[in-house]
Amino acid sequence: MRLNLRVWRQQNPDAPGAMATYQVDNISSDMSFLEMLDTLNEELILAGDDPVAFDHDCREGICGACSLVINGDAHGPERTTTCQLHMRSFKNGDTIDVEPWRASAFPVVKDLVVDRSAFDRIIQSGGYITAPTGAAPEAHATAVPKPAADTAFEHAECIGCGACVAACPNGSAMLFTSAKVVHLNSLPQGAPERESRVLDMVEQMDTEGFGGCTNTGACATACPKGIPLFSITKMNREFVRAARRGR
Repeated sequence: MRLNLRVWRQQNPDAPGAMATYQVDNISSDMSFLEMLDTLNEELILAGDDPVAFDHDCREGICGACSLVINGDAHGPERTTTCQLHMRSFKNGDTIDVEPWRASAFPVVKDLVVDRSAFDRIIQSGGYITAPTGAAPEAHATAVPKPAADTAFEHAECIGCGACVAACPNGSAMLFTSAKVVHLNSLPQGAPERESRVLDMVEQMDTEGFGGCTNTGACATACPKGIPLFSITKMNREFVRAARRGR
Protein backbone atom coordinates (compact mmCIF):
# COMPACT_ATOMS: atom_id res chain seq x y z
CA MET A 1 0.00 0.00 0.00
CA ARG A 2 0.98 3.64 -0.40
CA LEU A 3 0.77 5.96 2.60
CA ASN A 4 1.15 9.66 3.17
CA LEU A 5 2.96 10.39 6.43
CA ARG A 6 3.01 13.66 8.33
CA VAL A 7 5.78 13.26 10.90
CA TRP A 8 6.88 15.65 13.64
CA ARG A 9 10.50 16.70 13.08
CA GLN A 10 12.43 18.58 15.75
CA GLN A 11 16.21 18.65 15.74
CA ASN A 12 16.68 19.19 19.48
CA PRO A 13 14.75 20.36 22.55
CA ASP A 14 15.48 24.03 21.87
CA ALA A 15 14.76 24.01 18.14
CA PRO A 16 11.30 24.72 16.73
CA GLY A 17 9.45 21.68 15.42
CA ALA A 18 7.11 21.15 12.49
CA MET A 19 5.31 18.40 10.60
CA ALA A 20 7.16 17.03 7.57
CA THR A 21 5.37 15.16 4.79
CA TYR A 22 6.63 11.90 3.30
CA GLN A 23 5.23 9.28 0.98
CA VAL A 24 6.07 5.60 1.46
CA ASP A 25 5.25 2.89 -1.06
CA ASN A 26 5.12 -0.90 -1.06
CA ILE A 27 4.07 -1.13 2.59
CA SER A 28 2.82 -4.58 3.50
CA SER A 29 -0.29 -4.89 5.65
CA ASP A 30 1.66 -7.41 7.75
CA MET A 31 4.30 -4.85 8.73
CA SER A 32 4.25 -3.37 12.20
CA PHE A 33 4.06 0.40 12.49
CA LEU A 34 7.71 0.51 13.52
CA GLU A 35 8.72 -1.58 10.50
CA MET A 36 6.92 0.94 8.34
CA LEU A 37 8.98 3.71 9.98
CA ASP A 38 12.10 1.61 9.39
CA THR A 39 11.20 1.55 5.69
CA LEU A 40 10.79 5.33 5.68
CA ASN A 41 14.16 5.77 7.39
CA GLU A 42 15.90 3.50 4.90
CA GLU A 43 14.60 5.71 2.10
CA LEU A 44 15.67 8.88 3.93
CA ILE A 45 19.18 7.53 4.54
CA LEU A 46 19.57 6.49 0.90
CA ALA A 47 18.51 10.00 -0.10
CA GLY A 48 21.10 11.51 2.25
CA ASP A 49 18.50 12.88 4.67
CA ASP A 50 18.35 12.65 8.46
CA PRO A 51 16.28 9.62 9.55
CA VAL A 52 13.33 10.07 11.87
CA ALA A 53 14.32 9.46 15.50
CA PHE A 54 11.90 7.29 17.46
CA ASP A 55 12.13 5.14 20.58
CA HIS A 56 11.98 1.35 20.43
CA ASP A 57 13.49 -1.62 22.21
CA CYS A 58 11.88 -5.06 22.58
CA ARG A 59 9.31 -4.66 19.78
CA GLU A 60 7.25 -7.31 21.57
CA GLY A 61 4.77 -5.11 23.44
CA ILE A 62 6.59 -5.56 26.75
CA CYS A 63 8.83 -2.55 27.40
CA GLY A 64 6.62 0.37 26.33
CA ALA A 65 9.49 2.24 24.69
CA CYS A 66 7.68 2.68 21.35
CA SER A 67 5.72 5.75 22.39
CA LEU A 68 3.98 7.56 19.53
CA VAL A 69 0.78 9.50 19.01
CA ILE A 70 -0.79 8.24 15.77
CA ASN A 71 -3.65 10.22 14.26
CA GLY A 72 -4.26 11.78 17.66
CA ASP A 73 -4.36 8.50 19.59
CA ALA A 74 -1.65 7.26 21.97
CA HIS A 75 -0.17 4.13 20.32
CA GLY A 76 -2.68 4.44 17.47
CA PRO A 77 -6.19 3.17 16.73
CA GLU A 78 -5.80 -0.23 18.43
CA ARG A 79 -5.46 -0.82 22.16
CA THR A 80 -1.91 -2.08 21.98
CA THR A 81 1.64 -0.79 21.89
CA THR A 82 2.90 0.89 18.72
CA CYS A 83 5.25 -2.01 17.95
CA GLN A 84 2.28 -4.38 17.96
CA LEU A 85 0.14 -2.13 15.76
CA HIS A 86 0.10 -3.52 12.23
CA MET A 87 -0.44 -1.67 8.99
CA ARG A 88 -3.60 -3.68 8.31
CA SER A 89 -5.24 -1.14 10.60
CA PHE A 90 -4.81 1.44 7.81
CA LYS A 91 -5.93 1.67 4.19
CA ASN A 92 -4.09 2.35 0.97
CA GLY A 93 -3.76 6.10 0.45
CA ASP A 94 -4.33 7.00 4.09
CA THR A 95 -2.69 10.09 5.57
CA ILE A 96 -1.17 9.31 8.97
CA ASP A 97 -0.04 11.91 11.49
CA VAL A 98 2.82 10.74 13.73
CA GLU A 99 3.73 12.84 16.77
CA PRO A 100 5.60 12.43 20.08
CA TRP A 101 3.92 12.29 23.48
CA ARG A 102 2.59 15.76 24.24
CA ALA A 103 3.17 16.66 27.91
CA SER A 104 5.28 19.30 29.61
CA ALA A 105 6.79 16.61 31.85
CA PHE A 106 7.92 14.68 28.75
CA PRO A 107 10.10 17.20 26.85
CA VAL A 108 11.01 16.34 23.26
CA VAL A 109 14.60 15.14 22.81
CA LYS A 110 14.49 14.80 19.02
CA ASP A 111 11.69 14.18 16.52
CA LEU A 112 9.46 11.51 18.12
CA VAL A 113 11.72 10.81 21.12
CA VAL A 114 10.74 12.29 24.49
CA ASP A 115 12.46 12.26 27.86
CA ARG A 116 10.39 10.07 30.21
CA SER A 117 12.89 10.08 33.07
CA ALA A 118 10.20 11.75 35.23
CA PHE A 119 8.67 8.28 35.55
CA ASP A 120 12.01 6.92 36.78
CA ARG A 121 12.17 9.57 39.49
CA ILE A 122 8.63 8.73 40.64
CA ILE A 123 9.67 5.09 41.00
CA GLN A 124 12.88 6.05 42.80
CA SER A 125 10.88 8.06 45.34
CA GLY A 126 8.96 5.03 46.62
CA GLY A 127 8.36 2.30 44.06
CA TYR A 128 10.30 -0.36 45.89
CA ILE A 129 10.13 -2.74 48.85
CA THR A 130 12.82 -2.69 51.55
CA ALA A 131 14.26 -6.16 52.02
CA PRO A 132 17.32 -7.50 53.84
CA THR A 133 20.24 -8.32 51.60
CA GLY A 134 21.61 -11.83 51.31
CA ALA A 135 20.10 -15.05 50.06
CA ALA A 136 16.65 -14.96 48.49
CA PRO A 137 13.90 -15.75 51.03
CA GLU A 138 11.82 -18.87 50.72
CA ALA A 139 9.08 -18.26 48.16
CA HIS A 140 6.32 -19.22 50.60
CA ALA A 141 7.81 -17.51 53.65
CA THR A 142 5.19 -14.75 53.45
CA ALA A 143 1.75 -15.93 52.48
CA VAL A 144 -0.11 -13.63 50.09
CA PRO A 145 -3.92 -13.96 49.95
CA LYS A 146 -5.16 -14.65 46.43
CA PRO A 147 -7.27 -11.44 46.14
CA ALA A 148 -4.20 -9.39 47.10
CA ALA A 149 -2.01 -11.33 44.66
CA ASP A 150 -4.55 -10.83 41.86
CA THR A 151 -4.69 -7.08 42.50
CA ALA A 152 -0.91 -6.82 42.62
CA PHE A 153 -0.49 -8.77 39.37
CA GLU A 154 -3.15 -6.68 37.62
CA HIS A 155 -1.34 -3.46 38.46
CA ALA A 156 2.14 -4.86 37.91
CA GLU A 157 1.25 -5.15 34.22
CA CYS A 158 1.90 -1.41 33.81
CA ILE A 159 4.90 -1.04 31.49
CA GLY A 160 5.44 2.68 32.09
CA CYS A 161 4.96 3.65 28.46
CA GLY A 162 3.30 6.98 29.29
CA ALA A 163 0.24 6.53 27.07
CA CYS A 164 -1.91 7.55 30.04
CA VAL A 165 -0.11 10.90 30.22
CA ALA A 166 -0.26 11.45 26.46
CA ALA A 167 -3.99 10.67 26.33
CA CYS A 168 -4.96 12.77 29.35
CA PRO A 169 -6.07 16.33 28.46
CA ASN A 170 -4.31 17.47 31.65
CA GLY A 171 -1.12 15.47 31.12
CA SER A 172 -1.73 13.64 34.40
CA ALA A 173 0.39 10.71 35.57
CA MET A 174 -2.15 9.49 38.10
CA LEU A 175 -2.81 6.14 36.39
CA PHE A 176 0.89 5.30 36.17
CA THR A 177 1.58 6.34 39.76
CA SER A 178 -1.49 4.58 41.12
CA ALA A 179 -0.57 1.36 39.32
CA LYS A 180 2.83 1.34 41.03
CA VAL A 181 1.41 2.29 44.44
CA VAL A 182 -1.46 -0.23 44.38
CA HIS A 183 0.82 -2.99 43.10
CA LEU A 184 3.18 -2.74 46.09
CA ASN A 185 0.65 -1.66 48.71
CA SER A 186 -1.48 -4.73 47.98
CA LEU A 187 1.28 -7.06 49.13
CA PRO A 188 2.21 -7.77 52.76
CA GLN A 189 5.86 -7.26 51.78
CA GLY A 190 5.01 -3.66 50.92
CA ALA A 191 3.47 -2.86 54.30
CA PRO A 192 6.53 -1.20 55.94
CA GLU A 193 6.61 1.62 53.36
CA ARG A 194 2.88 1.65 52.67
CA GLU A 195 2.22 5.20 53.86
CA SER A 196 5.54 6.81 52.98
CA ARG A 197 5.36 5.24 49.53
CA VAL A 198 2.10 6.87 48.49
CA LEU A 199 3.03 10.24 50.01
CA ASP A 200 6.47 10.33 48.42
CA MET A 201 5.39 9.11 44.99
CA VAL A 202 2.48 11.55 44.73
CA GLU A 203 4.73 14.38 45.90
CA GLN A 204 7.33 13.48 43.28
CA MET A 205 4.64 13.22 40.60
CA ASP A 206 3.50 16.76 41.41
CA THR A 207 7.09 18.01 41.48
CA GLU A 208 7.67 16.67 37.97
CA GLY A 209 4.94 18.95 36.62
CA PHE A 210 2.29 16.44 35.62
CA GLY A 211 -1.26 17.78 35.49
CA GLY A 212 -4.07 16.99 37.90
CA CYS A 213 -6.61 14.22 37.39
CA THR A 214 -10.18 15.20 36.51
CA ASN A 215 -11.42 11.64 35.91
CA THR A 216 -11.98 11.91 32.17
CA GLY A 217 -11.03 8.24 31.83
CA ALA A 218 -8.90 8.83 28.74
CA CYS A 219 -5.87 7.34 30.51
CA ALA A 220 -7.48 3.95 31.11
CA THR A 221 -8.89 3.88 27.58
CA ALA A 222 -5.43 4.42 26.08
CA CYS A 223 -3.54 2.07 28.41
CA PRO A 224 -2.27 -0.87 26.32
CA LYS A 225 -2.21 -3.13 29.40
CA GLY A 226 -5.69 -2.28 30.65
CA ILE A 227 -4.79 -0.74 34.01
CA PRO A 228 -8.24 0.05 35.48
CA LEU A 229 -9.39 3.56 36.31
CA PHE A 230 -10.34 2.56 39.85
CA SER A 231 -6.61 2.29 40.59
CA ILE A 232 -6.63 6.06 40.99
CA THR A 233 -9.45 5.82 43.54
CA LYS A 234 -7.49 3.21 45.49
CA MET A 235 -4.40 5.42 45.54
CA ASN A 236 -6.39 8.49 46.59
CA ARG A 237 -7.80 6.57 49.56
CA GLU A 238 -4.31 5.44 50.52
CA PHE A 239 -3.04 9.00 50.19
CA VAL A 240 -5.79 10.52 52.38
CA ARG A 241 -5.25 7.83 55.03
CA ALA A 242 -1.49 8.38 55.04
CA ALA A 243 -1.79 12.19 55.07
CA ARG A 244 -4.10 12.09 58.09
CA ARG A 245 -1.69 9.89 60.03
CA GLY A 246 1.34 11.98 59.06
CA ARG A 247 4.80 10.62 58.44
